[in-house]
Amino acid sequence: MNQALKKILIKTKKQVFSEIIGNNTSKQKGEGYDFCELKEYEYGEDVKNIDWVISAKMQKPFVKVFHSQKELNIKIVSILNGSTYFGTKKFKQELICEISSALGFISIKQGDPFASYIANTDLKICTKKSKRNFSVNFMTEQMYNYDVLQKQVNYPNITNELFKTIHHKSIIFLIGDFFDIEKLDLKLLSKKHEIIAIVVRDKFEENPSELGNINLIDPSTNQNFEGIIDKNTVNKYIAKVKENDHVLFKHFQDLAIKFTKIYTHEDPIKKLIGVLK
Repeated sequence: MNQALKKILIKTKKQVFSEIIGNNTSKQKGEGYDFCELKEYEYGEDVKNIDWVISAKMQKPFVKVFHSQKELNIKIVSILNGSTYFGTKKFKQELICEISSALGFISIKQGDPFASYIANTDLKICTKKSKRNFSVNFMTEQMYNYDVLQKQVNYPNITNELFKTIHHKSIIFLIGDFFDIEKLDLKLLSKKHEIIAIVVRDKFEENPSELGNINLIDPSTNQNFEGIIDKNTVNKYIAKVKENDHVLFKHFQDLAIKFTKIYTHEDPIKKLIGVLK
């Protein structure tokens, strides 16, 4: 294990176990202590959950519904494609490793098992269901050393495989840069599972500067590009990124999917705590 990888694991573990991170607030409902909502009583429900004061006012029985306190199934899905092989402060791939590591340690701290996957053209299992620190270390090492070059994302394949592979209701963390999302559709998956999306970006790729004559290689396709990056080209590119993100965030909001964006220069723990509340 190289020093950079060790640094990621030590940093995330220290932050997770020293930060005040309470139990994950899940949308799953069931037996528990955190009040969720009131609903009309249905035959067969536990009468001990009837709210007699509200029932008397409404002249019909209402029951209290609580957030489930059962063990949560956590799935960490890192979307590792060629475009993650980029970054000014650190590569996006490294940041995804850091986020995945933190989520693994958070799961262990809360007593919840997690499993992890690497996704691009298809879905590959990285670590099986576990509550062990070893699994976090192994997952992070696999993701850190994964060869992302010439890997492209096939969102329909990924979502279909997740739907077929994960049988029990779970919390799925989707981590990636989410560019070129024309074929991204999480509607079916979000009906079966709770999804939390983490968008990983570098500030430069959202607001690049004029570079003049350049020669670039696309890390996803290995195609060569020679041309001039002038003000007009930059403005067109920025407009395209903004349109991509507008469609992406609207899709998340329409499906009630929690999401956050983390840049390569930011500390991911603070953003993760915010989205997990």
